[in-house]
Amino acid sequence: MAIHLYKTSTPGTRNGAVDSQVKSNPRNNLIYGQHRCGKGRNARGIITARHRGGGHKRLYRKIDFRRNEKDIYGRIVTIEYDPNRNAYICLIHYGDGEKRYILHPRGAIIGDTIVSGTEVPIKMGMPYL
Repeated sequence: MAIHLYKTSTPGTRNGAVDSQVKSNPRNNLIYGQHRCGKGRNARGIITARHRGGGHKRLYRKIDFRRNEKDIYGRIVTIEYDPNRNAYICLIHYGDGEKRYILHPRGAIIGDTIVSGTEVPIKMGMPYL
């Protein structure tokens, strides 16, 4: 993975680095607007917990936690940051044409092949057979 270092022009950009492999534009059919009604309010909408609220608007990414595409190979296409869970997620293109997000496995890079099932060996970077 290539890491892009910023040229320092202001104190805010000092010691900044970005992983060039991480994308930021999510797929439209795998995201939806999240209804955020909390922000320290009760059922009547009255502020009960002070100093909460605001924040940046976020879209929710649908993550495949079940991994029920059994014995179908998939390829990692993009690696994105998910602001809702402070983690990275991967967009997987499966062999049957389906696209899903999964949590990013440590060490996986773009182009790796993954497969989930009961009789599949546990290892990283399994190539097409």
